[in-house]
Amino acid sequence: MKQNFWRMTVLAIGALMASSTLTQAQQNCAARETVIERLASAYGETRQSIGLAQNNTMVEVFASTNTGTWTIAITNAAGLTCLVASGQAFERLAETLPTPAEDA
Repeated sequence: MKQNFWRMTVLAIGALMASSTLTQAQQNCAARETVIERLASAYGETRQSIGLAQNNTMVEVFASTNTGTWTIAITNAAGLTCLVASGQAFERLAETLPTPAEDA
């Protein structure tokens, strides 16, 4: 499914940025509970997907289906969550993989 491809792409990007983001972007980091509450109260965003990246880092995509805003956050094992990307026009997709004959 393209949705799974999208999730894996987002998780791969998050994993690549995780190491540097957790140490260099402290101004965009806070305790996980604080970040989740802020995303919910200020933007109406809830968690849409989750995955594990390198070093047991959790990558999450939060989004609002009402406003279309989205945020990608990473959380380390100590519970420090950092925002790594955000934007607009979030869409929930339910696409299927093409059959092998369609790949040619």
